[in-house]
Amino acid sequence: LLDEPSSGLNVEETDDMSFWIRDMKSELGITVLMVEHDMTLVNRVSDRVIALNYGRVLAMGSPSEVQHHPDVVAAYLGA
Repeated sequence: LLDEPSSGLNVEETDDMSFWIRDMKSELGITVLMVEHDMTLVNRVSDRVIALNYGRVLAMGSPSEVQHHPDVVAAYLGA
């Protein structure tokens, strides 16, 4: 379980974090549950994403599917 692992990191450190997370998944064969707002990191390491708004599931799927879901766009981009 990772809670905002890129919080306070610069771009290079976040890049390193993405490699470490992918290595944990592949080399240890474990599932990683991550709460994260840095969508660049989320896109790099996630197979499946769940977007929540006030505790309600808005969308679930691949990072691309979730980012383009109309409810997610409306909730987070105000469109």
